Amino acid sequence: MYANCQLALSYTHEKFLSHQSCLDVTNLSVRTAKSAAVVVDIWTSPIKYVRRTVVYCLIPVVLFILVINAFFGHLIFGSLYDQTINKYSIYVHLNPEWESYPGNILFEVTNVWSGNPDSDGLDVYVADPHNISDLTSYNENQLQHQRAKSYVELKHEFSDCKTDWRPMLYRYVVDDIRDRLEVLRGIQVADTGDWGDEPTDTNKGSDPYVSIFPDVHNNSYDADEQIRLLEQGYVQFIPICTVAQDTAYDYSVMINDRTVGFDVYFVPSADQVAAYLENDSSFEYYSQPGCFAHNRNSFTGTCKDLGPDSGLMVVLPDKLDLSLTKIRISLLEQMQLT
Repeated sequence: MYANCQLALSYTHEKFLSHQSCLDVTNLSVRTAKSAAVVVDIWTSPIKYVRRTVVYCLIPVVLFILVINAFFGHLIFGSLYDQTINKYSIYVHLNPEWESYPGNILFEVTNVWSGNPDSDGLDVYVADPHNISDLTSYNENQLQHQRAKSYVELKHEFSDCKTDWRPMLYRYVVDDIRDRLEVLRGIQVADTGDWGDEPTDTNKGSDPYVSIFPDVHNNSYDADEQIRLLEQGYVQFIPICTVAQDTAYDYSVMINDRTVGFDVYFVPSADQVAAYLENDSSFEYYSQPGCFAHNRNSFTGTCKDLGPDSGLMVVLPDKLDLSLTKIRISLLEQMQLT
């Protein structure tokens, strides 16, 4: 009996020592791992510190660059654009004499052309904002009449081709993204860079300031109804910009109301508006294909052999149901390659 107890105690003591040895080995392994982690942390701490320092330094630098570019980017980075852009809008409020009252019309015009060599590089971002005498003479509220019906016209940033504008870097990037999104959404169509028959350096694929809208006929009513509606319609003249005596223009027009069609003509001068309104037989327009279109929701064409006083004439029926009817117009002067 005593011998059995001694044997049991000896076995229990050995198990305890074996368990204690395992704990010692485990603790040693844990201590070794912690020591290794401390060593690794000692080596990586400088790297983490450097990374944090770089990040903290870059944040104010990036913010500073963004602010400087937003306000003074045109002076630092210049412009990627090598043609002159005239962007302006024409707001028309129709008075009660019109069937479309109280409707309003907004023409959004972008004219890209070869530039004015006498402008000595005037840039609207550089010009003195307090000196707006060149703009105010063209941008006043004007009460006008067509067919004994009155309307108020206001032009915004219209300079009659007297000022030049080229986008700064960040503006160009933003407009390029917007333009590509419109192509993806089907508002615009992609261009191969060859609108006309003659070789030009026009390249819509990389130009966010040249819009190309699809050729869409108005299916809300037929051509005869369009002729009848336009007898009392509204007419707007959009001048071209050029320094040449003979030029060619690519153009694109779109209306935001798919229930209304417009007619568009390239005409020799603004005098043709009066001739059209009076239904005068002396009304003239460029009659070659691509220079005019009837009853469209959107249209793109090319017109050649244009004189310096020429312009685009857009005719809308007095049947506008929207509170604001928008007409987008894109004009691009062709630069012939020599």
